[in-house]
Amino acid sequence: MSDAVDAIIGQWTQERPELVPGLWPVEVLARIQRMNRILDKHLKAFAAERDLEVGEVDILFTLRRSGPPYALTAGALIPAAMVTSGAITNRIDRMEAKGLVERVRDGQDRRTVRIRLTEQSIALTESLFEDHLRHYAELLAPLDPATCATLAQALRTLLEAGGDTSIT
Repeated sequence: MSDAVDAIIGQWTQERPELVPGLWPVEVLARIQRMNRILDKHLKAFAAERDLEVGEVDILFTLRRSGPPYALTAGALIPAAMVTSGAITNRIDRMEAKGLVERVRDGQDRRTVRIRLTEQSIALTESLFEDHLRHYAELLAPLDPATCATLAQALRTLLEAGGDTSIT
C-alpha cells in the first residue's frame, strides 16, 4: 500500500537518487501537510452541515471550555483562534447575528466587553462537541489506540520544539 507521499518520494528517487538519504523529512512533514488539508476539508464540511463556519465552531468550543459564565474578551479569543483582531470581530459579529454569542459589559470595568455564549448556543455547543469527538474518532479509526498515543506524543514533541506550548 502506498500514498501520494510515496509517489513524491519515488519521483525524487528517480530524478535525484543522490538525495534519497535526505528525503526522510519529506516522508513525515509532507504527510502532516496533506493530513492537515484532509482535516480542514472534513472540518469545513462538519461545520457547514450545521450552518456554521470552522472559525465559529472554534469560538463556540473556546468559550464553552473556558467554564462558566462561558465568556471571554475578544482579545482572549485571538490566541486560541490564531487570527487577527479584525477577523475575530467579524466572526463575533456574524455569530451575534445568529444568536450564538452576545456582547456583555464587565460588571466591574464597563470598558471591558466580554463575548458570552447564549443559552441557545450552550446547548448547541454541548451536542456539537460530542459530534466533533465522534467525527475525530472516525478520522483516526484506521489507527489502534497505542499508535494514536505514540503519534500524539511525537506531535507534542514537535509542537513544543516549535514553540506552540500555550493557547494564550
